[in-house]
Amino acid sequence: MTRTINYGLIGCGMMGQEHLHNIALLDGTRVAAIYEPDPQMAHAAQEIAPEAVMVGSVADLLAVEDLDCLVIASPNHLHVDQICDIAAMRPLPLLVEKPLFTDPQDAARLETVQRDYPHPIWVAMEYRYMPPIAALIKGLQSTGGVQMLTIREHRFPFLEKVGNWNRFNRNTGGTFVEKCCHFFDLMRLILGSDPVRITASGGQAVNHLDESYDGETPDILDHGYVLVDFANGTRAMLELCMFAEGSRYQEEISATGQLAKIEALVPGPGRFWPDHLGEPPVPQVIVSPRNPKGPVSQDIPVDPRLLAAGDHNGSTYYQHQGFLALVRGERAAPDVTLQDGLWAVRMGLAAQQALATGEAVRLT
Repeated sequence: MTRTINYGLIGCGMMGQEHLHNIALLDGTRVAAIYEPDPQMAHAAQEIAPEAVMVGSVADLLAVEDLDCLVIASPNHLHVDQICDIAAMRPLPLLVEKPLFTDPQDAARLETVQRDYPHPIWVAMEYRYMPPIAALIKGLQSTGGVQMLTIREHRFPFLEKVGNWNRFNRNTGGTFVEKCCHFFDLMRLILGSDPVRITASGGQAVNHLDESYDGETPDILDHGYVLVDFANGTRAMLELCMFAEGSRYQEEISATGQLAKIEALVPGPGRFWPDHLGEPPVPQVIVSPRNPKGPVSQDIPVDPRLLAAGDHNGSTYYQHQGFLALVRGERAAPDVTLQDGLWAVRMGLAAQQALATGEAVRLT
């Protein structure tokens, strides 16, 4: 009989609760302990995982004897200190939510962790595992080699988080870090190269301008464009609009090469789809060859159980399947390494810098 794997969770707000729901779908798993300082979120987490012990600090969590692995889903600006505390006190296999860090000065601390940490660290990049995006990645050979990649996300504004931490750049790293590190990770994965030059344009036009927290107005971007040149000569563009929740699809990704274009169309969370419009749209992948012309569309339905377990098109479950296999020793390495997580944030920070200065940022 397969041994039960015991998880410890740090942070159980919206994303942490999604992790709880998806761990519960996996055979041979148990959430043993949870650290969540907000009483309302802690109560919600206890409802999902009633057998878990609720603790008062990261140190208390690490003192729970039967832990096999950890998941960090705390606010962005807390990740690095928590990773370093874990590394110093009790290193365990770790799944840490994006973005990996928010302060450029913390990159060196994480590189030290990467060098010395005795267990695998997997950076949570759920978008890789959304079934239509996974199908696009699997079908990239149809393009004959991707030369241009376009990622468009038209979505709802930032949701409310505990203490409204996500309203300010100092906590999130900026919208291009907080929201878009997913897309920069996809760019590197799909194009198989590292970025060398980033330019950006954007601003805060609509969202959160009428909000005030301790006398401060939120400063996070709600729209923008980012252009990226890669070392292998390929190019990518990101288009983000966070006041476009009326769109049929939330993400539209197209990868184009000399032979064909392949696209993925991804709906947003089903709970936001209005009842009067009927059933939510089904994800699709479309392959459009140049010769002979003739686009071919394929529906990529997602298991309703997985849709009910979170807002990311079933991807969190598939990510946890991989992480569980890693913890069990059934695979050798994480899909998304600490280095991948570092690159995604570096790209986001470069985009924030390019926007602020009006000048291209070169990455080496």
